[in-house]
Amino acid sequence: MVKNSPNPEETDFESLFELAPVSLWLEDYSGLKRLFDAWRAAGVTDFDAHVAQRPDLIEACTAQLKVLKVNRRTLTLFAAQDQQQLVDNLHLVFRDEMMAHVTPELAQLWRGDLHISNQTINYALDGRRMDIQLGIQVMPGYESDWGRVLVSLEDITARVLATRRLALSEQYARDLFEHSPVSLWVEDFSVVKKLMDQVRERGIVDFRTFLNVHPEFITRCMGEIQVYDVNQQTLRMFASPDKVTLFNRLGDVFRDEMQDSFAEQLIDLWNGVIVQQREVINYSLDGTLINIHMQFSVLAGHEQAWDLVLISLVDITARKKAEAYMEYLGKHDTLTKLRNRTFYVEELNRLSRKGPWPLAVLAIDLNGLKVVNDEQGHAAGDEMLRRAGEVLAESAEEDSSCVARIGGDEFIILMPAADERAAQALKERILSVLELNNQFYPGQTLSMSMGIACCHAGHQLEACINAADRDMYEEKVRYYEDMQLDRRMR
Repeated sequence: MVKNSPNPEETDFESLFELAPVSLWLEDYSGLKRLFDAWRAAGVTDFDAHVAQRPDLIEACTAQLKVLKVNRRTLTLFAAQDQQQLVDNLHLVFRDEMMAHVTPELAQLWRGDLHISNQTINYALDGRRMDIQLGIQVMPGYESDWGRVLVSLEDITARVLATRRLALSEQYARDLFEHSPVSLWVEDFSVVKKLMDQVRERGIVDFRTFLNVHPEFITRCMGEIQVYDVNQQTLRMFASPDKVTLFNRLGDVFRDEMQDSFAEQLIDLWNGVIVQQREVINYSLDGTLINIHMQFSVLAGHEQAWDLVLISLVDITARKKAEAYMEYLGKHDTLTKLRNRTFYVEELNRLSRKGPWPLAVLAIDLNGLKVVNDEQGHAAGDEMLRRAGEVLAESAEEDSSCVARIGGDEFIILMPAADERAAQALKERILSVLELNNQFYPGQTLSMSMGIACCHAGHQLEACINAADRDMYEEKVRYYEDMQLDRRMR
């Protein structure tokens, strides 16, 4: 008796199934089909609503699925010795998060979808959690009863983890950007690059001179910069409610003094400096001037096109104010707001070298300050000095004079390019303002003794100051004689 040889096609199918590189399951879903038909006969039309009322029905559905055969890859993937061990432990394979994924699959089958793709969670028998790409296909010829269903499972755990790590990395980078304590701008300078390349092609070599002749090129470049994104600190720094508002009002931010600093930035870019830092002036949307330390960098990989640039801005307004105040204190007397002795000495040295000549000098001394300090206290004396500062500053406001407090109650005014007649006119103006000041401040009368001298060269300067001081002293003597006061009380 001759045995029938196996069908080659069936043998090939068996080999393909058994040796497939993905997990394959041949299953019988006919029990699920009968359950669905029974529900329909009972009047169920909405699968989702039906199982939402009774979550136990999902388990009843999965119990209808029968495993007929699995391939080698399935046993390896799920750490099973054989098919029987796997089938006996399906409750360990399909559990926990998997149940949340199976409901949409069942809903698709209920709606008649016979080819389903989904991502789910399974567990190997050794406890490993696996992200699975699931495919369900009702086999041809079994569409009416679902008696044969091919299920494919692909372990995509590594891919999911890589995607998750990438997402976390991107979110981390986004959070660093958004919540950075400095203002960050992501910009596109590619059009600026093209414009500058066109200038080179015209044979321009001296770019600074080109910008001086064509300032409109600077304005055009500023207008061609595209801002991709800014962070939250940027919105706070520039008093903007949101990014759209800021982007629509960039002309209010980058204006006035920014033109010159941007020109220097373009010159650096022309010379190949794609990482820069400088101090600039910007304005917030409420009009407040902001002193800024800017760092500009064309990002790696974008050096040829300048299409991705990162700019960081640090608000240094407080520091600049502090520096200006320290500079002010270094050159001004804090009580009278006039120049101090340090500035006076520097100005004296400068004038002795450079002029201009002639130079008039007014030496000034308060009358009666000691009496006020002794009888009314130093607070009253300080008030007298403050008033004296007001008078002298107001009187010399329109002159290019150096008005300084050089001692306790001693003041001096240096008047470059002025003669004795100009000094006399200033003295008369001081006396006029002094009279008004005494009317405004009733009580203690403010009085000054003043002396005038003039010189025409640097080597005469010391003698000139001494002469003005002597003239002032003689006036002070006359004042005390007229007032019949002891000069020691002055």
